[in-house]
Amino acid sequence: MIPAQFVLVAAAISLVGCLSYARDTLRGETNPNLVTWSLFALEGLLSFAIERQQHIGWASIMTLMLGVCPLIVCAASFKNPQAVWKLGRFDLLCGGISLLGLVTWPLMSGTVALVAFVAADTMAALPTLRKSWIEPMTESPGAFFAGAVNGFITLLTLKSFTTAGALFPLAITIMDFVIAMVAYTHVGLQWRQGETARRAE
Repeated sequence: MIPAQFVLVAAAISLVGCLSYARDTLRGETNPNLVTWSLFALEGLLSFAIERQQHIGWASIMTLMLGVCPLIVCAASFKNPQAVWKLGRFDLLCGGISLLGLVTWPLMSGTVALVAFVAADTMAALPTLRKSWIEPMTESPGAFFAGAVNGFITLLTLKSFTTAGALFPLAITIMDFVIAMVAYTHVGLQWRQGETARRAE
């Protein structure tokens, strides 16, 4: 375990990644999926409010950044609406399921409620994961690498590795890292190009 105050370092890293993503959005170099980013903002701020009520402590800083950073990205997308990714059926389906999870989440309790919330957050991330696979050039992987570091450092600050404390930051760490790697390596694009080449043989 590392000192809890290290979440401030993690939050700073996350903020830098977010600001770079917003900058790329303003330049039109990145096209954020607003289903993902708006739901990330809603879920992050909701979680932060609840964690403050429950006196979670330093770990809630990570959750705050999960709400504030997407808000910054959404604001940048409104400033440059031409940079916004065009939404399709898959995006709207994932967004609807995620919202459904958020609506039913307060009706549950304990671990079941936490799992429902994490599932809602994962569904919100899927449109951007799909976009990173299809059009990796429209993403800025640095923001997701920063988010993964934020979650990982938060995990290291936990005094005990419990489901309640670890599930959410663990899910964030894994999903952000996967999106970052898919966008950075262009693996989806390379796979499709390979498939096209094999069919042409």
